[in-house]
Amino acid sequence: MTTESTATGTAAAPSDTADREVVTTRVFDAPRELVFDAFTDSAHVSGWWGPRGFTTTTHEMDVRPGGVWRHIMHGPDGTDYPNYIVYREVVRPERLSWAHGTAPGEPASFDATVTFEDEGGRTRVTLRSVFPTAAARDYVVREHGAIEGARDTLERLAEHLASPG
Repeated sequence: MTTESTATGTAAAPSDTADREVVTTRVFDAPRELVFDAFTDSAHVSGWWGPRGFTTTTHEMDVRPGGVWRHIMHGPDGTDYPNYIVYREVVRPERLSWAHGTAPGEPASFDATVTFEDEGGRTRVTLRSVFPTAAARDYVVREHGAIEGARDTLERLAEHLASPG
């Protein structure tokens, strides 16, 4: 398995948002349907979502365009981080996109798109987060370790897929 992360886009998929995005890619030894389920089933999500040391409590998860995933990420230091995601696109098992904020009615902190590509029984996941400005992206990379957090999160997903339950 490989994990690639960058705060400036990827050579394989350059875009006009490259200066304000974080892109993380990893190939999983699991079929695309299972990996997609891991992102859209709260029973799976609680087993892996978030950087190492975090746990996640889901309060609501309605995976459809306009549906909401409201959850709290509990940090290893006891800090709770509320998250409020509104799904924009759900194309099973190919793609998810959402606006990611902290509470209803507040502007999204960033937009995310996850793509799931079948590679002969394995699955390539690309998680692309696009921030409103390059400064906003640089802040979360510098102050919150967004790149390391994304890598940790996908590493935890690999561990979960190896032994779901």
